[in-house]
Amino acid sequence: MSHMPQQAALSKCPSCAEPLEPGDRYCGACGYDLSVVPAPPQDHPTLTMNASGRSAPGGVAWPVAPEPDSSGTPAAVHLPTDLPGTDSGGSPLRAPAPAADPAAPGVRFDRPQEPEEYRLQAPDPRVAAESAPTAETPQVCVACRAGRVDDDGYCENCGHAQPRERDHMERESGPIAAVSDRGLRHHRNEDAFAVGNTALPDGSPAAVAVVCDGVSSATRPDEASLAASQAAGEALLSALPRGTHPQQAMHEAIVAASRAVNALAGEPAGDREHAPHQNAPACTIVGAVVTSGLLVVGWVGDSRAYWVPVDRGAPSARLTEDDSWAAQMVAAGLMTEAEAYADERAHAITGWLGADAYELEPHTASFKPDRPGVVVVCTDGLWNYAETAEEMAEAMPLDAAVRPLHSARVLVGHALDGGGHDNVTVALVPFPAPPQGAGSA
Repeated sequence: MSHMPQQAALSKCPSCAEPLEPGDRYCGACGYDLSVVPAPPQDHPTLTMNASGRSAPGGVAWPVAPEPDSSGTPAAVHLPTDLPGTDSGGSPLRAPAPAADPAAPGVRFDRPQEPEEYRLQAPDPRVAAESAPTAETPQVCVACRAGRVDDDGYCENCGHAQPRERDHMERESGPIAAVSDRGLRHHRNEDAFAVGNTALPDGSPAAVAVVCDGVSSATRPDEASLAASQAAGEALLSALPRGTHPQQAMHEAIVAASRAVNALAGEPAGDREHAPHQNAPACTIVGAVVTSGLLVVGWVGDSRAYWVPVDRGAPSARLTEDDSWAAQMVAAGLMTEAEAYADERAHAITGWLGADAYELEPHTASFKPDRPGVVVVCTDGLWNYAETAEEMAEAMPLDAAVRPLHSARVLVGHALDGGGHDNVTVALVPFPAPPQGAGSA
């Protein structure tokens, strides 16, 4: 008969933790057979550091705490990083790397060197920042907020078309501000604008605003409006400092805009053969030049300019006459204005910029207002919802002369709240032009 190894007496039952008496072979609470308890494993208890400096069992050489010096200064404290250690396999740990350079906060340099066969997937950011620009974060769909947007502007997850840059534009240039929005019904924004400031030869300020509306039935109307607004704006900001009269400068600016739109029609003959139904790009234009004492407007088409005085007790006025079927009916005395603009043919234009226009007839007019006010330069996407001068004045905030950008946003919001059936663009130019340094935007 073999003998079981002698075990140390148990103080409690290993099954139910009930206290045991010396010599118990079974637990009095749960009946657990105490004779089958295995022998305890060979344990290596944690050792405390003694002051003698002798090697503790197991061969671990603990460092000796230095004695205090004669001055009574306590011995230096050992930090955890001062003591050597081993990993779970018993191998010595690597010495810690030098501390990180304080000149590079937030970057750690104490990462162990990776084996050659386990290269990092991403390059070291410190090296990448010097060698190549950081990759752009993929654009996320505004509709599903999950899919990535492809190069064509559509979500790869839900197929939703993403907003384009011209869907909503805002710009503020000194005292002038302009806002353009795609509206609620159109698939793109075919309006465009240009605003800027300059100085006349005598040093007095001049402000410029140009608004163009692409003709939707024409080819590439968005390109036509953009080309026309940029050409007219550049022409005005170039001619006024040279001393050209503002009304003459406006006429020349409209001619320059017309040439820019005509140039878009210069397609190769082969392209026209494959798409014979396409017509020439076209747009309307309206612009305003405001100086310290003179207000000049110019237009072709049915985009408009309004005058709204700061003192709303004074009358507002429409400064332009439409090149449209409705305007012709009213001028001929065949219909009242209300009847003409209620007709479905009201917005058929009779004048526009484009290679297929019958004849370019720029309209210009000069005014000398006797009081401060604001010039509203806009497309029919706005004035469809504020047609008369009184309605436009009512829709515009009272502080438009000092907060033009805010007021332009309010007017665009007025059109969107009304239905937003068309693109909406408006520029606000306070009169008289306040003293400003020369510049443009």
